[in-house]
Amino acid sequence: MHHLLIRNARLVNEGCEWEADLLVHNGRIERIDCSISARPDVRVIDTNGQYLLPGMIDDQVHFRDPGAPHKGTFLSESRAALAGGVTSVMDMPNTQPPTLGLEALAAKERRAAACSSVNYGFHFGVSRDNLDTVARLDPERVAGVKVFMGASTGNLLVDDEASLERLFRDCPTLLLAHCEDTPRIREREAQWAAGYGDAIPPDAHP
Repeated sequence: MHHLLIRNARLVNEGCEWEADLLVHNGRIERIDCSISARPDVRVIDTNGQYLLPGMIDDQVHFRDPGAPHKGTFLSESRAALAGGVTSVMDMPNTQPPTLGLEALAAKERRAAACSSVNYGFHFGVSRDNLDTVARLDPERVAGVKVFMGASTGNLLVDDEASLERLFRDCPTLLLAHCEDTPRIREREAQWAAGYGDAIPPDAHP
């Protein structure tokens, strides 16, 4: 399909709503206006006033690729995202292997380039062993850096103050943090389990 004209749509963008036609050429919006004329080679869809929304951005997806194809792959999950109106995603680093090095990042980039149905980016992971790599990251290449301060997958854990101080000081891009306090969580779990066993009631969960 080279040309598509969407007529009588209620457009939503940048905090505004208005009724208009929208012309698409080779997958890109060419014109937004009232009463656009259709050439013979243009496919026309009349929405009769239905909403036409921009593609959504999901900045935290877990596509589990590589490492867990029984849960999902970049092919299956990007198609699912697109079916739900999500056209851009940012994948988390807790895959197998985790995204802790530039080779692992490059491998994920290649996998996504080969099959993704949507725009994509990747969050880089942090451990106590890759802080030098994180400090040298290109902010144009990664969507952000994800730090797990509580128990997490594999060795994606940074919970000592010296490493955290260095990370927050030297990270060259957006930093995303899981701020759990694992010792406190385990203390509370043991406290409730002592009274309720495995049947901790829902109202005991904050």
